[in-house]
Amino acid sequence: MTLLKLSTLLASASLVAGHAYVSSIVADGKNYTGYIVDKYAYMEDPPASVGWATTATDLGFEDGTEYQDPNIICHRDGVNAALSATVTAGSSIDIQWTPWPDSHHGPLITYLASCNGDCSTVDKATLEFFKIEQEGLIDGTNPPGTWASDDLIAAGNRWTVRIPTTIAAGNYVMRHEIIALHSAGQENGAQNYPQCFNLEVTGGGSDVPDGTLGVELYTSTDPGILFDIYSTLTDYPIPGPALYA
Repeated sequence: MTLLKLSTLLASASLVAGHAYVSSIVADGKNYTGYIVDKYAYMEDPPASVGWATTATDLGFEDGTEYQDPNIICHRDGVNAALSATVTAGSSIDIQWTPWPDSHHGPLITYLASCNGDCSTVDKATLEFFKIEQEGLIDGTNPPGTWASDDLIAAGNRWTVRIPTTIAAGNYVMRHEIIALHSAGQENGAQNYPQCFNLEVTGGGSDVPDGTLGVELYTSTDPGILFDIYSTLTDYPIPGPALYA
């Protein structure tokens, strides 16, 4: 193998290794395997999963050019998961990412959307998401600062999200996402890594929160999307609709 070919392969491997996805979640003490994209996407008959399928085998991202495209909803060519994880309202879900690169600073955001029926067949374009959790800039003293993504890494690439006690029982799609901001100082430089999972929420209250269609969550010039993390950092406006209270 020539040195040129070898260097190209190593560069490609580094690019792929620089990104991540959710490999599993734990709900009500039970572990559920996610969609293992770098394995399942190459199988003719992959195992059923609670994680939505995607063709993002490069472990890549969506950016501002696709904020009004269905790919931003549940990642590239997202296809409904066949299974659902059962979770009690008021309890927490542990979300396990594969190793996240420490250079990809940014917020973590989690949404829910009612399927109004079966999540395995719902049209993703009709899902209306309400935000249940968000964390962004932790400390901006020394740009690029410390971010939610750094907390994720420190916790072994695991993130914990609490399901609100007040929402009505039923079937939901959870949209969990990291937005990497290392190139976000220019338009379309932010990198979105959305991950979707089917949940069956039990218990709960009677709230049916208003939501936002996936293709209306962001624009390429939102203050928290077009954002320079290498300048003086005093505050970070987390993008997307207001947090559900």
